[in-house]
Amino acid sequence: MPQGRQGQPLKHVHAFGDDALGELDAVGVAASIADGSISAVEAAQAAVARAAAVEPHLNAIVVDDFERALALASGPLTGRLAGVPTFVKDNTDVAGLPTRQGSRAIPPTPAAADAPFTTQLRAAGLVPLGKSSLPEFGWSASTEFDQWEATHNPWDTDFSSGASSGGAAALVASGVVPIAHANDGGGSIRIPAAACGLVGLKPTRGRLAPDAHAEQMPVDVVCNGVVTRTVRDTAHFLAAAEAHRTAPGLPLVGLVEGPGDRRLRIGLVLDSLTDTPTDDETRATVLATADRLTSLGHEVVEVPLPAADAFAEAFKHYWAMLAFSTHHFGKRVMHPQFDKSATDPLTQHLARRFARSFWRTPGAIRTLKRSEHELREHFAENRLDAALSPTLAHTTPRLGHLSPNGAFPEMFDRLVRYAAFTPLNNATGSPAVSLPLGRTAEGLPIGVQLQALHGDERTLLELSYELEAAQPFARIQD
Repeated sequence: MPQGRQGQPLKHVHAFGDDALGELDAVGVAASIADGSISAVEAAQAAVARAAAVEPHLNAIVVDDFERALALASGPLTGRLAGVPTFVKDNTDVAGLPTRQGSRAIPPTPAAADAPFTTQLRAAGLVPLGKSSLPEFGWSASTEFDQWEATHNPWDTDFSSGASSGGAAALVASGVVPIAHANDGGGSIRIPAAACGLVGLKPTRGRLAPDAHAEQMPVDVVCNGVVTRTVRDTAHFLAAAEAHRTAPGLPLVGLVEGPGDRRLRIGLVLDSLTDTPTDDETRATVLATADRLTSLGHEVVEVPLPAADAFAEAFKHYWAMLAFSTHHFGKRVMHPQFDKSATDPLTQHLARRFARSFWRTPGAIRTLKRSEHELREHFAENRLDAALSPTLAHTTPRLGHLSPNGAFPEMFDRLVRYAAFTPLNNATGSPAVSLPLGRTAEGLPIGVQLQALHGDERTLLELSYELEAAQPFARIQD
């Protein structure tokens, strides 16, 4: 390890091999531990060895916690995924590890306690090996930094792994671990899932234990979750998390174990609110998915966009407002030793963008809050059970295309156009999933997004199982 295509040892990087983890997904690893085929320690040791092999080429690990992970794996573990190694994204506290939010502005002070979601993740039996990378505060759709090395895509290390959960996606796609924590404030589970060929479900708002900062937002756009290589891993994690904490006000999902029997009416959207059409390879993948769903007995109908033009402007303003709040009040909301002079150019430009138009804030918040009602109306008027769209407006870009060191107007425009399909579900709070259902001519993954109304993760998981069975996901090791 690492292994790659002949002649390209450092461009196509993965760690799959003949060890305790093999090619198992998280459910498979947990079953092997439960039946004694392997031990949790052996699973952790294999993941540590895999991390050592690929990390020099991926740069996806912020800080490792291997010694404590091995000690934890040697003790008693309970939960649906007991003993499965994982990583926690570096914007979520793990007791004893620093939480730097991808930023030089925050010192490496160890957290005093686990975040609520970390507790929920541990309750599933998962064993954290450390913290995975994200771009500064998760503002970007690519895990790139102003002074640190970028996180690379294991399918081709010249390309972006997406963001903000880019490190998590790179570690799962390359085979280091089968499942990793991710969270999503504008597409940050689904974008890296699409870039790295993974399943990325953004659950309904409130489904999983929330982040402390998210609860303070005027519109809570952030939701925790995971990225995985199989639909069943996502389904089993959701069931385990639900067993630990029942989401207030939401219907139970339970354990979804396969496709549903009901045939659905699915709305098709091909282009976003931006004036740039979806690229040809992405469009072709979405249309092929629509044809496959039709062949499976579902009704797919093209529908209007589920949001007005005002939504995009409101979300951009809100995005800038969050950056302004972090930049100017970081000592209060992030860390007492927060150094705003050390924030990267994207954070600083977003903060200035908000300052120039702060007076638009009340209207932007109203627009975002209204989007939940408008999405429900859209589904009702078109008699939809789910909706199908691209996850991203174009295939994953080369590193540098979304660098925070680029000229802000151009780079911000690129971000908005690239991640145009994902933010709606963050504002509405509705669930959405990205599935790896296509490949570019260069062999990179293409993601397709399915969305449903609040609390209806079951429909998304059933559809995801059905599509996975009809078109098995591409494997990096093939």
